Amino acid sequence: MPDPHIPASTHRIIGWDLGGVHVKAALVEDGRVRAVVQAPCPLWRGLPALDDTLAGLPDWARAPARHAVTMTGELTDCFADRADGVAQIAAWAARRLPGRVAVYAGRAGFVAPDGAAGAAADIASANWHATAALIGRAVPAALLVDIGSTTADLIPIRDGRPAAQGYSDAERLETGELVYTGVVRTPLLALAASAPFRGRRTALMAETFATTGDAYRLLGDLPPEEDQQDTPDLKGKSTPETEIRLARMIGRDRHEGSPADWRRLAGHFAEAQLRLLHDASAVILSRGELPDDAPVIACGAGRFLAARLAGRLGRPVRDLAQQVLAPQVLAPHLAGAGAGWASVCGPAVAVALLEAASG
Repeated sequence: MPDPHIPASTHRIIGWDLGGVHVKAALVEDGRVRAVVQAPCPLWRGLPALDDTLAGLPDWARAPARHAVTMTGELTDCFADRADGVAQIAAWAARRLPGRVAVYAGRAGFVAPDGAAGAAADIASANWHATAALIGRAVPAALLVDIGSTTADLIPIRDGRPAAQGYSDAERLETGELVYTGVVRTPLLALAASAPFRGRRTALMAETFATTGDAYRLLGDLPPEEDQQDTPDLKGKSTPETEIRLARMIGRDRHEGSPADWRRLAGHFAEAQLRLLHDASAVILSRGELPDDAPVIACGAGRFLAARLAGRLGRPVRDLAQQVLAPQVLAPHLAGAGAGWASVCGPAVAVALLEAASG
Protein backbone atom coordinates (compact mmCIF):
# COMPACT_ATOMS: atom_id res chain seq x y z
CA MET A 1 0.00 0.00 0.00
CA PRO A 2 1.58 3.33 -1.01
CA ASP A 3 2.12 5.85 1.75
CA PRO A 4 -0.26 8.78 1.10
CA HIS A 5 2.14 11.08 2.96
CA ILE A 6 4.92 10.56 0.44
CA PRO A 7 4.64 13.36 -2.13
CA ALA A 8 5.09 12.45 -5.80
CA SER A 9 7.82 14.34 -7.57
CA THR A 10 6.31 16.92 -9.87
CA HIS A 11 9.24 16.32 -12.23
CA ARG A 12 8.98 12.52 -12.17
CA ILE A 13 6.24 10.84 -14.17
CA ILE A 14 5.71 7.15 -14.85
CA GLY A 15 3.51 6.18 -17.77
CA TRP A 16 1.74 2.82 -17.61
CA ASP A 17 0.12 0.67 -20.27
CA LEU A 18 -1.70 -2.05 -18.33
CA GLY A 19 -2.55 -4.79 -20.80
CA GLY A 20 -4.01 -8.24 -20.63
CA VAL A 21 -0.69 -9.98 -21.30
CA HIS A 22 1.98 -7.32 -20.67
CA VAL A 23 2.60 -4.37 -18.40
CA LYS A 24 4.64 -1.55 -19.91
CA ALA A 25 6.09 1.37 -18.00
CA ALA A 26 8.10 4.45 -18.95
CA LEU A 27 9.92 6.84 -16.62
CA VAL A 28 9.98 10.51 -17.62
CA GLU A 29 11.99 13.05 -15.65
CA ASP A 30 12.15 16.72 -16.57
CA GLY A 31 10.45 15.96 -19.87
CA ARG A 32 12.85 13.24 -21.02
CA VAL A 33 12.32 9.49 -21.15
CA ARG A 34 14.87 7.92 -18.81
CA ALA A 35 13.83 4.25 -18.67
CA VAL A 36 11.31 1.83 -20.17
CA VAL A 37 10.32 -1.72 -19.28
CA GLN A 38 7.91 -4.41 -20.42
CA ALA A 39 7.02 -7.51 -18.41
CA PRO A 40 4.53 -10.34 -18.99
CA CYS A 41 1.35 -10.20 -16.93
CA PRO A 42 -1.34 -12.94 -17.17
CA LEU A 43 -4.13 -10.59 -16.14
CA TRP A 44 -6.81 -13.11 -17.09
CA ARG A 45 -5.94 -14.78 -13.76
CA GLY A 46 -7.12 -11.71 -11.86
CA LEU A 47 -5.76 -8.51 -10.35
CA PRO A 48 -3.13 -10.33 -8.23
CA ALA A 49 -1.26 -10.82 -11.51
CA LEU A 50 -0.70 -7.05 -11.61
CA ASP A 51 0.69 -7.17 -8.08
CA ASP A 52 3.11 -9.94 -9.03
CA THR A 53 4.28 -8.12 -12.15
CA LEU A 54 4.69 -4.82 -10.30
CA ALA A 55 6.84 -6.55 -7.65
CA GLY A 56 9.22 -7.78 -10.35
CA LEU A 57 9.72 -4.42 -12.10
CA PRO A 58 12.76 -2.19 -11.53
CA ASP A 59 12.77 -0.11 -8.35
CA TRP A 60 11.97 3.11 -10.21
CA ALA A 61 8.56 1.71 -11.18
CA ARG A 62 7.54 1.49 -7.51
CA ALA A 63 8.96 4.85 -6.42
CA PRO A 64 6.82 7.93 -5.67
CA ALA A 65 5.89 9.80 -8.84
CA ARG A 66 3.02 11.17 -10.83
CA HIS A 67 1.48 8.24 -12.65
CA ALA A 68 -0.32 8.32 -15.99
CA VAL A 69 -2.24 5.13 -16.80
CA THR A 70 -3.69 3.76 -20.00
CA MET A 71 -5.01 0.25 -20.38
CA THR A 72 -6.21 -2.57 -22.58
CA GLY A 73 -6.47 -5.15 -19.82
CA GLU A 74 -10.11 -4.29 -19.15
CA LEU A 75 -11.19 -6.71 -21.88
CA THR A 76 -9.73 -9.82 -20.20
CA ASP A 77 -12.24 -12.39 -19.06
CA CYS A 78 -11.57 -11.98 -15.34
CA PHE A 79 -13.86 -8.92 -15.48
CA ALA A 80 -17.63 -8.90 -15.94
CA ASP A 81 -17.35 -6.44 -18.84
CA ARG A 82 -15.12 -3.60 -20.02
CA ALA A 83 -16.63 -1.02 -17.66
CA ASP A 84 -15.96 -3.35 -14.72
CA GLY A 85 -12.42 -3.88 -15.93
CA VAL A 86 -11.76 -0.16 -16.28
CA ALA A 87 -13.07 0.53 -12.79
CA GLN A 88 -11.10 -2.30 -11.19
CA ILE A 89 -7.81 -1.53 -12.95
CA ALA A 90 -8.10 2.19 -12.15
CA ALA A 91 -8.81 1.38 -8.50
CA TRP A 92 -5.80 -0.96 -8.44
CA ALA A 93 -3.59 1.81 -9.81
CA ALA A 94 -4.84 4.23 -7.16
CA ARG A 95 -4.07 1.70 -4.40
CA ARG A 96 -0.73 0.39 -5.60
CA LEU A 97 1.06 3.21 -7.37
CA PRO A 98 2.66 5.68 -4.91
CA GLY A 99 1.72 9.22 -5.83
CA ARG A 100 -0.93 10.99 -7.85
CA VAL A 101 -2.59 8.80 -10.48
CA ALA A 102 -4.26 10.10 -13.66
CA VAL A 103 -6.10 7.77 -16.03
CA TYR A 104 -5.99 8.49 -19.75
CA ALA A 105 -9.45 8.86 -21.25
CA GLY A 106 -8.35 9.57 -24.82
CA ARG A 107 -10.61 12.18 -26.38
CA ALA A 108 -11.69 13.28 -22.87
CA GLY A 109 -8.16 13.82 -21.53
CA PHE A 110 -7.06 12.60 -18.11
CA VAL A 111 -9.43 11.72 -15.28
CA ALA A 112 -8.97 10.78 -11.64
CA PRO A 113 -9.20 7.07 -10.78
CA ASP A 114 -12.47 7.59 -8.89
CA GLY A 115 -13.98 9.03 -12.07
CA ALA A 116 -12.86 6.14 -14.27
CA ALA A 117 -16.10 4.16 -14.05
CA GLY A 118 -18.07 7.09 -15.43
CA ALA A 119 -15.58 7.55 -18.29
CA ALA A 120 -15.13 3.85 -19.10
CA ALA A 121 -16.13 4.23 -22.74
CA ASP A 122 -13.36 6.78 -23.26
CA ILE A 123 -10.74 4.93 -21.19
CA ALA A 124 -11.17 1.37 -22.48
CA SER A 125 -8.32 0.41 -24.82
CA ALA A 126 -7.45 4.06 -25.55
CA ASN A 127 -3.70 3.45 -25.55
CA TRP A 128 -3.63 3.87 -29.36
CA HIS A 129 -5.06 7.36 -28.97
CA ALA A 130 -2.24 8.36 -26.62
CA THR A 131 0.45 7.24 -29.07
CA ALA A 132 -1.25 8.96 -32.00
CA ALA A 133 -1.75 12.17 -30.01
CA LEU A 134 1.93 12.26 -29.09
CA ILE A 135 3.07 11.60 -32.66
CA GLY A 136 0.78 14.34 -33.94
CA ARG A 137 2.79 16.91 -31.98
CA ALA A 138 5.85 16.10 -34.10
CA VAL A 139 4.43 14.77 -37.37
CA PRO A 140 1.26 16.48 -38.64
CA ALA A 141 0.34 13.78 -41.17
CA ALA A 142 1.20 10.09 -40.80
CA LEU A 143 -0.12 6.57 -40.49
CA LEU A 144 0.66 5.12 -37.08
CA VAL A 145 1.29 1.38 -37.32
CA ASP A 146 1.62 -0.09 -33.85
CA ILE A 147 1.95 -3.87 -34.12
CA GLY A 148 2.16 -5.62 -30.78
CA SER A 149 2.13 -9.19 -29.59
CA THR A 150 -1.62 -9.53 -30.10
CA THR A 151 -3.10 -6.66 -32.12
CA ALA A 152 -2.22 -4.01 -34.67
CA ASP A 153 -3.41 -0.38 -34.58
CA LEU A 154 -3.54 1.49 -37.89
CA ILE A 155 -4.26 5.11 -37.01
CA PRO A 156 -4.25 8.00 -39.48
CA ILE A 157 -2.94 11.27 -38.08
CA ARG A 158 -4.15 14.42 -39.82
CA ASP A 159 -3.44 18.04 -38.89
CA GLY A 160 -1.51 16.81 -35.88
CA ARG A 161 -4.44 14.87 -34.40
CA PRO A 162 -5.67 11.27 -34.38
CA ALA A 163 -8.11 10.95 -37.28
CA ALA A 164 -9.49 7.48 -36.66
CA GLN A 165 -13.10 6.99 -37.75
CA GLY A 166 -13.65 4.48 -34.94
CA TYR A 167 -12.93 4.83 -31.25
CA SER A 168 -14.00 1.69 -29.39
CA ASP A 169 -12.53 -1.71 -30.22
CA ALA A 170 -15.78 -2.67 -31.95
CA GLU A 171 -15.81 0.49 -34.08
CA ARG A 172 -12.16 0.16 -35.03
CA LEU A 173 -12.59 -3.49 -35.97
CA GLU A 174 -15.29 -2.32 -38.39
CA THR A 175 -13.12 0.44 -39.88
CA GLY A 176 -9.97 -1.67 -40.14
CA GLU A 177 -8.13 0.63 -37.72
CA LEU A 178 -7.81 -2.30 -35.32
CA VAL A 179 -6.60 -5.56 -36.84
CA TYR A 180 -6.64 -8.36 -34.31
CA THR A 181 -3.31 -9.82 -35.31
CA GLY A 182 0.12 -9.58 -33.68
CA VAL A 183 3.64 -10.95 -33.94
CA VAL A 184 3.68 -13.24 -30.89
CA ARG A 185 0.30 -14.57 -29.79
CA THR A 186 -1.81 -14.86 -32.93
CA PRO A 187 -2.62 -18.50 -33.80
CA LEU A 188 -1.37 -19.31 -37.29
CA LEU A 189 -4.79 -20.76 -38.07
CA ALA A 190 -6.15 -17.18 -37.95
CA LEU A 191 -3.97 -16.19 -40.92
CA ALA A 192 -4.81 -18.82 -43.50
CA ALA A 193 -6.91 -21.92 -44.12
CA SER A 194 -4.16 -23.68 -46.06
CA ALA A 195 -0.46 -23.43 -46.81
CA PRO A 196 1.99 -24.57 -49.51
CA PHE A 197 4.38 -27.34 -48.56
CA ARG A 198 6.78 -29.13 -50.89
CA GLY A 199 4.91 -28.27 -54.04
CA ARG A 200 1.40 -29.00 -52.80
CA ARG A 201 -1.20 -27.00 -50.95
CA THR A 202 -2.35 -28.51 -47.69
CA ALA A 203 -5.19 -27.63 -45.35
CA LEU A 204 -4.25 -26.65 -41.81
CA MET A 205 -5.08 -28.45 -38.61
CA ALA A 206 -7.83 -26.57 -36.75
CA GLU A 207 -5.70 -26.35 -33.62
CA THR A 208 -3.57 -23.69 -31.96
CA PHE A 209 -0.41 -25.73 -32.31
CA ALA A 210 1.68 -22.71 -33.34
CA THR A 211 1.55 -18.92 -33.28
CA THR A 212 3.10 -16.02 -35.11
CA GLY A 213 5.81 -16.00 -32.45
CA ASP A 214 6.92 -19.38 -33.79
CA ALA A 215 6.95 -18.14 -37.38
CA TYR A 216 8.91 -14.96 -36.67
CA ARG A 217 11.27 -16.73 -34.27
CA LEU A 218 12.16 -19.19 -37.01
CA LEU A 219 12.60 -16.37 -39.53
CA GLY A 220 14.91 -14.48 -37.15
CA ASP A 221 12.64 -11.42 -36.94
CA LEU A 222 11.53 -11.57 -33.31
CA PRO A 223 14.21 -10.46 -30.80
CA PRO A 224 14.44 -12.96 -27.91
CA GLU A 225 13.98 -10.23 -25.30
CA GLU A 226 10.64 -9.25 -26.87
CA ASP A 227 9.48 -12.89 -27.14
CA GLN A 228 8.01 -12.97 -23.61
CA GLN A 229 4.93 -15.18 -23.89
CA ASP A 230 4.63 -18.92 -23.35
CA THR A 231 4.53 -21.15 -26.40
CA PRO A 232 1.24 -22.95 -27.18
CA ASP A 233 2.58 -26.28 -25.91
CA LEU A 234 4.34 -24.63 -22.94
CA LYS A 235 7.65 -26.01 -24.20
CA GLY A 236 10.83 -24.26 -25.26
CA LYS A 237 11.71 -21.79 -28.00
CA SER A 238 14.65 -23.53 -29.59
CA THR A 239 14.66 -24.00 -33.35
CA PRO A 240 13.81 -27.73 -33.16
CA GLU A 241 10.92 -27.10 -30.73
CA THR A 242 9.62 -24.29 -32.92
CA GLU A 243 9.80 -26.47 -36.03
CA ILE A 244 7.84 -29.21 -34.25
CA ARG A 245 4.97 -26.81 -33.60
CA LEU A 246 4.93 -25.56 -37.19
CA ALA A 247 4.97 -29.11 -38.54
CA ARG A 248 1.91 -29.99 -36.48
CA MET A 249 -0.05 -27.22 -38.20
CA ILE A 250 0.05 -29.28 -41.40
CA GLY A 251 -0.34 -32.67 -39.72
CA ARG A 252 3.32 -33.57 -39.93
CA ASP A 253 6.30 -34.30 -37.73
CA ARG A 254 9.48 -32.26 -37.84
CA HIS A 255 11.56 -35.01 -39.48
CA GLU A 256 9.25 -34.89 -42.53
CA GLY A 257 10.71 -31.56 -43.62
CA SER A 258 14.07 -29.83 -43.82
CA PRO A 259 14.99 -26.62 -41.99
CA ALA A 260 14.46 -24.79 -45.28
CA ASP A 261 10.99 -26.33 -45.60
CA TRP A 262 9.96 -25.06 -42.19
CA ARG A 263 11.37 -21.59 -42.88
CA ARG A 264 9.38 -21.45 -46.12
CA LEU A 265 6.24 -22.46 -44.23
CA ALA A 266 6.90 -19.77 -41.63
CA GLY A 267 7.42 -17.26 -44.43
CA HIS A 268 4.02 -18.14 -45.88
CA PHE A 269 2.31 -17.21 -42.62
CA ALA A 270 4.35 -14.01 -42.35
CA GLU A 271 3.22 -13.03 -45.84
CA ALA A 272 -0.40 -13.86 -45.01
CA GLN A 273 -0.25 -11.56 -42.00
CA LEU A 274 1.32 -8.78 -44.03
CA ARG A 275 -1.51 -9.07 -46.56
CA LEU A 276 -4.10 -8.64 -43.80
CA LEU A 277 -2.39 -5.45 -42.68
CA HIS A 278 -1.92 -4.20 -46.23
CA ASP A 279 -5.60 -4.69 -47.05
CA ALA A 280 -6.70 -2.85 -43.89
CA SER A 281 -4.25 -0.02 -44.58
CA ALA A 282 -5.44 0.27 -48.17
CA VAL A 283 -9.00 0.86 -47.01
CA ILE A 284 -7.86 3.57 -44.59
CA LEU A 285 -5.65 5.27 -47.17
CA SER A 286 -8.42 5.11 -49.77
CA ARG A 287 -10.22 7.83 -47.80
CA GLY A 288 -7.74 10.23 -49.41
CA GLU A 289 -7.10 12.10 -46.16
CA LEU A 290 -3.33 11.62 -46.01
CA PRO A 291 -0.81 13.01 -48.50
CA ASP A 292 1.05 10.45 -50.57
CA ASP A 293 4.31 11.18 -48.77
CA ALA A 294 2.90 10.90 -45.25
CA PRO A 295 5.16 8.41 -43.45
CA VAL A 296 4.35 5.24 -41.59
CA ILE A 297 5.33 5.64 -37.94
CA ALA A 298 6.35 2.20 -36.67
CA CYS A 299 6.21 1.00 -33.10
CA GLY A 300 5.48 -2.11 -31.08
CA ALA A 301 7.20 -5.48 -31.01
CA GLY A 302 6.23 -5.87 -34.67
CA ARG A 303 7.85 -2.70 -35.96
CA PHE A 304 9.88 -4.87 -38.33
CA LEU A 305 6.57 -5.86 -39.90
CA ALA A 306 5.42 -2.23 -39.95
CA ALA A 307 8.54 -1.39 -41.96
CA ARG A 308 7.61 -4.08 -44.50
CA LEU A 309 4.10 -2.73 -44.65
CA ALA A 310 5.45 0.76 -45.37
CA GLY A 311 7.45 -0.67 -48.28
CA ARG A 312 4.35 -2.43 -49.59
CA LEU A 313 2.44 0.87 -49.36
CA GLY A 314 5.23 2.84 -51.02
CA ARG A 315 5.65 5.14 -48.04
CA PRO A 316 8.66 6.15 -45.96
CA VAL A 317 8.91 4.61 -42.51
CA ARG A 318 10.05 6.30 -39.31
CA ASP A 319 10.63 4.47 -36.05
CA LEU A 320 8.72 6.08 -33.18
CA ALA A 321 11.59 6.28 -30.73
CA GLN A 322 14.62 6.53 -32.96
CA GLN A 323 13.29 9.05 -35.46
CA VAL A 324 10.26 10.79 -33.93
CA LEU A 325 11.12 11.13 -30.24
CA ALA A 326 14.93 11.25 -30.28
CA PRO A 327 17.01 13.20 -29.56
CA GLN A 328 14.83 15.85 -27.92
CA VAL A 329 12.82 13.45 -25.75
CA LEU A 330 14.94 10.34 -25.16
CA ALA A 331 17.73 10.44 -22.62
CA PRO A 332 21.14 9.95 -24.28
CA HIS A 333 21.52 6.37 -23.04
CA LEU A 334 18.15 5.49 -24.62
CA ALA A 335 18.74 7.20 -27.94
CA GLY A 336 20.84 4.24 -29.10
CA ALA A 337 20.07 0.60 -28.47
CA GLY A 338 17.48 1.40 -25.79
CA ALA A 339 15.28 3.20 -28.29
CA GLY A 340 13.87 -0.14 -29.37
CA TRP A 341 12.22 -0.63 -26.01
CA ALA A 342 10.81 2.88 -26.12
CA SER A 343 9.15 1.95 -29.40
CA VAL A 344 7.83 -1.34 -27.99
CA CYS A 345 6.37 0.56 -25.03
CA GLY A 346 5.02 3.43 -27.12
CA PRO A 347 1.69 3.96 -25.30
CA ALA A 348 3.40 4.04 -21.89
CA VAL A 349 5.91 6.58 -23.19
CA ALA A 350 3.09 8.58 -24.76
CA VAL A 351 0.86 8.88 -21.67
CA ALA A 352 3.86 9.88 -19.57
CA LEU A 353 4.85 12.63 -21.99
CA LEU A 354 1.24 13.80 -22.43
CA GLU A 355 0.84 14.00 -18.66
CA ALA A 356 4.12 15.90 -18.40
CA ALA A 357 2.88 18.39 -20.98
CA SER A 358 -0.40 18.82 -19.12
CA GLY A 359 1.42 20.14 -16.08
